[in-house]
Amino acid sequence: MSKGKEKVIKKQDLLDIKHTFMVASGKGGVGKTTVASGLALSLALEGYRVGLLDADIYGPSVPTLFHLEDCKQPLLVEIDGKNKIEPYLSFGVKVMSIGFFFNAGQAAIWRGPMLSNVLKQMLNDTNWGDLDYLIIDTPPGTGDVHITLLQEFQIGGALVVTTPQLLSMSDVQKVIKMFNNEQIGIPVLGIIENMSWFSPSAHPDEKYFLFGENGGASLASQFNIPLLAQIPVNEKICSICDQGQINELFTDQNVFSAYQSIVKSIIE
Repeated sequence: MSKGKEKVIKKQDLLDIKHTFMVASGKGGVGKTTVASGLALSLALEGYRVGLLDADIYGPSVPTLFHLEDCKQPLLVEIDGKNKIEPYLSFGVKVMSIGFFFNAGQAAIWRGPMLSNVLKQMLNDTNWGDLDYLIIDTPPGTGDVHITLLQEFQIGGALVVTTPQLLSMSDVQKVIKMFNNEQIGIPVLGIIENMSWFSPSAHPDEKYFLFGENGGASLASQFNIPLLAQIPVNEKICSICDQGQINELFTDQNVFSAYQSIVKSIIE
């Protein structure tokens, strides 16, 4: 390489997938996986062909949300002379997760290179077929998974999840700055504020701000990024997720409206 020239990073285009988005958060416990799963389901309900990749290598919980936690290792199918991993189909979404390859409670003890190779294999060797949208649920923070995705693949944009809590907002700023990096960054399409308030199912008009107020709006203003939605929480959501009935998430009209707002923004 001659002096003064920068190395050009050539990213791989995911064939047959029109739009690929990452869902990220600065810290755990903000409901990032629930948001990614809810978004994938919302797009599927709109009639789009949707895939969901659970790239949270150390804490894969997508199989639980989609009632697939007891599923065995996916089958291999031959496509054009190559073996491909057949994703599971649940609630109209094609789902792939590292969790399908481990027994319950088994830890993935991997260093960066192994982790990156597994992630690339799941993306390249899964039989996604023709997709309108592929949603990638990433781990909390700014680690190897994010760097691999940003450096190796053509990603259309990122959605950043936070809660109104000050501690969450502080960590989210680091994620936004990572995506804004000139060399490997991608557009941050919007901020999603989760657990914005608690509304009892029997009294949906009541709002209790358990984690503070307007944290997402503050971040959106600071970085000049749209606030796509404020998603409330109710007492049923935890049991819905634990029982693998992510489709029941939208029985709450306020939650449904919030996800509709996100979908509308993405489609536009």
